[in-house]
Order: sequence, then C-alpha cells, then structure tokens
Amino acid sequence: MFNLFGRRKSEGVTAPRGPGGTIRPKDLAYLQEWASARSGVEGFVEPETIVNEMSVVFVDAAGEWTRRRIGGPKGIDKLRGVTGVPLYFAEETGYPQRMRDRIEKDRIIRERLKQRERRAGLEEERARHNSAE
Repeated sequence: MFNLFGRRKSEGVTAPRGPGGTIRPKDLAYLQEWASARSGVEGFVEPETIVNEMSVVFVDAAGEWTRRRIGGPKGIDKLRGVTGVPLYFAEETGYPQRMRDRIEKDRIIRERLKQRERRAGLEEERARHNSAE
C-alpha cells in the first residue's frame, strides 16, 4: 500500500514512537555499549516535540556525546534501570559545559580541515597553471 509520498508503508518505516512509549531494543543496546566503553557518562533527557519523540543525550567525561530516541516516559525508567547512567532533564539542567566545549572544538577542527583542503586545491591549481606556461 502506498502513502501520500509514494512509499510503501512496509518499507522499513518505523513507528513514530517506541513500542509502548519505551526505548527500542536497538537504541538501548547502542546506549549500553556506548556508556560501558566510556567513563563519567551522564544522560540528559530531551522532551518530546511535535517533530521528535523523547530522546536522551549521553555525554562522557571528555564531552563526547551521542543521542538516541527513548520513546516516552517509560523509556526513561527502562534506560535508568538497564544502564545505571544518572539521568537529568535537559530543560531543567541544560547540557554540561564539557559537551558545548567539545562541539566548539570539533567545529574549529572541521573549519581548519576545510581551510587546508582549500589551500591544497589552490596550490594544485597554481602548479598546473605554472606548468602550462
């Protein structure tokens, strides 16, 4: 059966929410693995919006982070029980400074890489131009 946008409903389209308002098994397994490989992990629960279901951001001691959907309030309980990671509501606490610092550091690194690539491209262009003369 086709929907309005021409995709079949059975073509890997996931439900808009986790089953029973809880976290999907693959997301739970990913978060368990992610948290167990790092130290100082804390979780920050993000509220459900019109567009996105409730989610959690895990942040480690170095500011590295990951985000996954958790379905709804039942997902919070399941996540807390299985991972043991302390959870906070992002609306109340905000995100930790180490996460914001990491995002900024990663942005700066990406910009520097782009600049190097541009310089390398200009140098190649100059070399081609000089060899053509």
